[in-house]
Amino acid sequence: MLSLRTLALGSLFCLSVTLFSTAASAGSNYAVGPQYDTTHVYVKAGDFDRFVKSFVATFGGKTSPKGAFQVTPTPSKTLSQLVLTPAGTVSVFGFKTPIPYPFGAERTGYLVTNLDAALAAAVKNGASRLVGAFADPIGCDALIQWPGGVNMQLYWHTTAPHYPPLATTPENRIYLTKDSADAFIRDWVAFSHGHITDDTQTASGLEVGLPAQHIRRVHIVSGFGKLTVLVSQGLLPWPYGRDLTGYEVKDLASTLKKAHAAGVTTLVGPYNTGSREAAMVRFPGGYIAEIHQLNSHS
Repeated sequence: MLSLRTLALGSLFCLSVTLFSTAASAGSNYAVGPQYDTTHVYVKAGDFDRFVKSFVATFGGKTSPKGAFQVTPTPSKTLSQLVLTPAGTVSVFGFKTPIPYPFGAERTGYLVTNLDAALAAAVKNGASRLVGAFADPIGCDALIQWPGGVNMQLYWHTTAPHYPPLATTPENRIYLTKDSADAFIRDWVAFSHGHITDDTQTASGLEVGLPAQHIRRVHIVSGFGKLTVLVSQGLLPWPYGRDLTGYEVKDLASTLKKAHAAGVTTLVGPYNTGSREAAMVRFPGGYIAEIHQLNSHS
């Protein structure tokens, strides 16, 4: 485990790198690419290998070497491994110690070209710092929160990673009420330099398990990938709202067949929302995700 002194020195390194790097304007786009955007999956250490194996069996791909590290600025130890699949990337954590606050509540890690400048841009566009820049074993990180309580990580690597392009881009699925939806959408679009590709005020509530109702659904695309905002009154049936990411596949039926063989449970569906055929699933270890196949007319 890294010592506090090592992490403290590393934090100074993070600050020195970002403060003395090439200055970036407030309007800069700090995204690197959607293959570097990782859903953070927290499982019990005993479920770690089962989850990783099931995720690769479902989507294909490969993993980084598994190790045990300190990835927080305060004392902790976790198993950690990166899973790179054609449908999206996940960072898996299996803590062997209690998880320090506020870690465990962030949904996505976004690689940025300049951590200090990206963090400043996020704050300027409505985010709050949950944890300022700190060192991890391979770079620097920060945690932020957007309106509606949407927690994310921004990260930067000392050595730039090189991951293969994705076959399909997953969507970060954000569940909000109308009280915070407009503020989140405005702030995220400004920070990410994204654009709204669809804003449907009367989408079928079937998308969130409420077939008798309508919801607002907003699709946003940026250099960070896809993000979908699902706006309702917040009274959602389980497991909706527990999913963090929606994974697009070419053939949902064959993907679910592979998933079931690997110990994945289908919780809802498959169901047809008009634009997609989808299912809600739970992987070993408890990770819940949406998997979908786009309909031909979409």
